[in-house]
Amino acid sequence: MTAADTSHDSAQGTGAGAPPRGAQPLRADLLLFSSDSSTREAVRLAVGRRPSRDVEISSWTECATADAVRLAMAEGGIDLLILDGEASPYGGLGLCRDLKHSIYECPPVIVLTGRPQDAWLGSWSYADDVVTQPVDPMAVAAAVARLVRRSVSPAAPSADATH
Repeated sequence: MTAADTSHDSAQGTGAGAPPRGAQPLRADLLLFSSDSSTREAVRLAVGRRPSRDVEISSWTECATADAVRLAMAEGGIDLLILDGEASPYGGLGLCRDLKHSIYECPPVIVLTGRPQDAWLGSWSYADDVVTQPVDPMAVAAAVARLVRRSVSPAAPSADATH
């Protein structure tokens, strides 16, 4: 498992309007699971550093195995997971279901499926959203922004902020 801050500057994703003037973007730490490094790279590039104007990705934790995902989740600090349903030998759909059953207040999960017809598997796995591969940058960025907005509280103003 490797953790790396992203420095990718993909297109500013699809967000709902601009944040209020002077407002800080919501910051999120994402976990990305796939046994395929090219899938992980495609997702990172699609999401970018700012999937929308009001959401910023603070860091990525990349995992190539289900055991690495479980270890990262035990350490905490993950706001959103993106799991590859096509990973092998253990897929992201089964892993999502396991995590949702075993972690109290599990962070939201996006699963990547191989075909649009497999979207129903997202319901079976208790995923919060489903994105079909190959990854559409607009779709994955929109899903990330939507779930971060729903699950991450805005940061409290710092003590040195002027009013």
